[in-house]
Amino acid sequence: MFRRTFWFTTGVAAGVWATTKVNRKLKQLTPESLAATAANKALETGHRLKDRAVGFALDVRDNMAQREAELGEALGINADPELPAPRRHNAIENNRSNPKYIENPKYIENTTYSYNRNEDH
Repeated sequence: MFRRTFWFTTGVAAGVWATTKVNRKLKQLTPESLAATAANKALETGHRLKDRAVGFALDVRDNMAQREAELGEALGINADPELPAPRRHNAIENNRSNPKYIENPKYIENTTYSYNRNEDH
């Protein structure tokens, strides 16, 4: 009697286990699940490619700087050039409080051009 109960229980457990495995596999093979899996793998691949491209670009930049330094040493132009002084626009320098521009301003103050946009219509 105990043997029959043992084997019956073992059979029921094996049936439940097999049914669960089959149902899981069937859910994995539905179109929605396959699409989600494909999208996830595409995202992972995209991230890997992006990381590789960034790494490649950084390697190129490092090697470019190294080669530029080597060429600078070979040609004798390693001295840092002085940058020119920053330029200011005339509009900034031509303010009305500056006595240099009160008598002879560089900007156009009294023009015959009208800014009225309705004039042409």
